[in-house]
Amino acid sequence: MRAEELVEYYPRLYHMAWEGSWQGIREHGLLSTRALLELYKVGESVADRLVYRHRPHWFEITREGFPRAVIRDQKPMSDNGLRRALGGTATLRDWYGLLNSMVFFWPTKKRLKTMMSAGAYEGLRHDLIVVDTGKLVEQKADSIRLSPMNSGATRPFPHPRNLDIFMSIADYPFEEKLRRYRLEGAIAEVCVLDGIEQIEACATRVATVTVEEIGAVV
Repeated sequence: MRAEELVEYYPRLYHMAWEGSWQGIREHGLLSTRALLELYKVGESVADRLVYRHRPHWFEITREGFPRAVIRDQKPMSDNGLRRALGGTATLRDWYGLLNSMVFFWPTKKRLKTMMSAGAYEGLRHDLIVVDTGKLVEQKADSIRLSPMNSGATRPFPHPRNLDIFMSIADYPFEEKLRRYRLEGAIAEVCVLDGIEQIEACATRVATVTVEEIGAVV
């Protein structure tokens, strides 16, 4: 895939953050779980558990002089489902570690709404960050990875996966995926390694919304 195609077909990307997170994100960047824990100087044992193991619940972290931050849960995923999905190609620790080294965007409004409508999040308010894809590519082209599936879910079915599903823009087989799944399904996730320090320069809209309010924002 060419970067120009990513910008053309998916001109806006959507990130669902915990309500009240934007203040910290604006000041310190939209950071991966691993990078956020490093910024907040979370102890090694706690950080190891949050990065390399399944999180059934959200977890609040604090640091003096910093705004409250929340590490989101991983309720759409389970260890048993993930073992089946990986099929021995990687360990659970490998997978969780990889996911927690990136930040994730939905490339379509439909995928955003599906996530916000999930049982664990339905009715909750979220800080929705809408990002200009072109500006993100200008900043982070080499750090962008594309995924053909929702990598953080094993429910309702643990679709097979491995560590290689996250591909650079240039390596992503977009034409093949487009023929098979059309535009809505050709790319499931747009991911950025480590995070985006200058996120405010990419953001076109930030609003605190429920899923019913998305239409008024995007």
